[in-house]
Formats: sequence, structure tokens, C-alpha cells
Amino acid sequence: MSGTGRLRLLMTVDAVGGVWTYALDLAAGLAGHGVGTVLAVMGPAPAPDQAAAALRVPRLRLVETGLPLEWLAESPAEVVAAGHALARLAEETGADILHLNAPGPAAGAAFSMPVLIACHSCLATWWRAVRTGPMPADFTWRTELVARAYRKADCLVAPSAAFAAATRAAYGLAAPPMVVRNGRRAAGSAGTPQARPVAFTAGRLWDDGKDAATLDRAAALLPFPVVAAGPVEGPNGARAALAHLRLLGRLPEAEVAGYLAARPIFASAARYEPFGLTVLEAAQAGCALVLADTPVFRELWEGVAQFAPVGDAQAFAEAMRGLAEDGERRAALGVAAQERARRYGIGAQVDAMLAAYRGLLRGMAGGTGRGVAA
Repeated sequence: MSGTGRLRLLMTVDAVGGVWTYALDLAAGLAGHGVGTVLAVMGPAPAPDQAAAALRVPRLRLVETGLPLEWLAESPAEVVAAGHALARLAEETGADILHLNAPGPAAGAAFSMPVLIACHSCLATWWRAVRTGPMPADFTWRTELVARAYRKADCLVAPSAAFAAATRAAYGLAAPPMVVRNGRRAAGSAGTPQARPVAFTAGRLWDDGKDAATLDRAAALLPFPVVAAGPVEGPNGARAALAHLRLLGRLPEAEVAGYLAARPIFASAARYEPFGLTVLEAAQAGCALVLADTPVFRELWEGVAQFAPVGDAQAFAEAMRGLAEDGERRAALGVAAQERARRYGIGAQVDAMLAAYRGLLRGMAGGTGRGVAA
């Protein structure tokens, strides 16, 4: 650490999905403990509103590296080269800890500081949740890189116990990653509920793991709109054809918060969701939740959400229609979700991550060795 004893962190991030929100919230919380963060952006550059949000975080420096994300890279060599570039950046910035939000770069590089990998998602667990049969070759080599990275890391963390178990199973780890549930800063007080029922969803609509197609089919069965915020085209060329959702495109964070403040019915049909920050945002705003019946969503929202079977558009439509027609139950579920959301505050996440970082530094100083056992 620096001469003042303050922790210096190099954290990788991408601007494509929820990892961006995760990284900014975590960096802001860590800044309150004197931690300085260099945020190394990999993949596409952040949008103007994203970059502006980063500038508002104290003790944060943003570096656009131009390095490829592992799921967009064209070869293993590109990912390994990215790891070497990050090792140089970590040395240049004097980082005490390297926090990787995508694991691939750790597969082939050597780092002089401890490496923590946050297991947000991966192709192996995505494939098991979304597809069947053997993975294609371009998934296989990426998964092999991730496996190597996980075994070289000094610490793995995952945002839910269910996803930690899925990660352990997919990679044959001796133990699951440590569970550090994601947190989110609440956007503020809720607004006035809309007079007419409306449902809302948000996220990467192009990602089959989010299963916007099920909500699209459900929307065709409803007498009120299902509004969807998020891109329908991904940087990997994926595109979602959605005929019945009312599409808003990608919205800045403040606009999403505005929609949630009106307390619509919030729906997520995601069949693959390691945590679900947007669900947490909706709960914080007091929205009634209709969620896919998955182990992660059950773990986090059991008892305060209505669940529908994965891929069952009819069941999603019936759940949303029932809540639209029963304002008392809708309000009660919104209050219950808001209360549950208090468990997932940013303070608890920051404290847990600080404990993990400091444990790594003590282990390095004590010469306890490196790597996660397989």
C-alpha cells in the first residue's frame, strides 16, 4: 500500500452491462474508506452518460485501455496479451490489488500483486442455463481460459450462493467462490404510482439469457403495455426481434430510475442471472416483482416476489395481469421487496470486499501462497 497506508486498487470493467454499475458503486463506497481506484475499461468505450457518472466518483481514475473483452476477442492470444497489458498497467499505477471483473486476462499473465476475480458471469454457466448439447469451439477455448484464470486467482467472489455453486460445478473447483452479494445505492424516494397499470423490464434485451422473448410473448397477452429499456443489439452481433414490448432503447441510469420511481410491475424472465442489479433497483423503488423461477431469484427474493416458470409466457402474463387487477397485493409486494432490498445495501458489499482485499494483502505478506485450489 501507499505510504499513508491507503489501499490502491486496479479494477477492470466493461461498459456493456451491469458490471459498469457494480464497479462505480463499489468504487464510490471504497472511496469513503480512503481507497483509490483505477478503473480500466475493456471492450467498447463507455457512453457519455456513463463516463460522466465515473467522473463524479471520488478517488476514481478512468482509463480506456482499448483491450478486448474475452467474450469479444477472436483468439486466446488476444486475451493473454490483454493480461500482460493489465500487468503493466497495474505496475504503473502502483496497485496493491488487481480486481478483475472478467477473469480471462489472469489466465496467462503474471502479476506481482494479489488477484481477486469477481465471478459475475461466464460462458460455461450461461450455456448450461440457456442452451443444450456441447458448447461450440469458440465457447470452449474461452471457457478453458476462464478455468485457468480461476485456478491462478488468489480469491474468487460471487454475488449469490446459487451462482457460486454453479461456478464450482462448471469448473470443478474444490470450493465455491466466496459469496459477496452485490449492493446498490438507492436512487431516492419513490414517485407517485402510475394510475394505469404498466409493466417494466430493463437490461440487455439482445442476450438470450435475459429471455426478453418470453416477456415479448407475454406482452401480446396483456391489455396494458410492457415497457422495455435496453439495447436489442449486442456488440457480439446478437439481435433480439421483439414485436410486442414497447421498446425504449438504452436509457441513462437516471431515466431508468425515473421509470422505476413510478412503481410499475417489474418483470424479469431471465433464465440466466447471477444476481440481477436491475431487479434490486426495482425493489429499492418499491416495485412489485414478477421473476423467473430460478435458484438465484429464489435465494434473493423468496417470499417477496411472484415467480413464474422459466420460459412460460402464459404464466408471466397471468402473474402481471393479476397484480394489475389487485392494487392492494401489488402495493404489499412492493413494500415487501423494498424491505428485502435493504439487505443488499452497498455498505455491506463494501465491508465484505474490504475484508477480502485486506485478507489477500495479509496472505501475501505472510507468504501463504497463491492460487485457488481445483
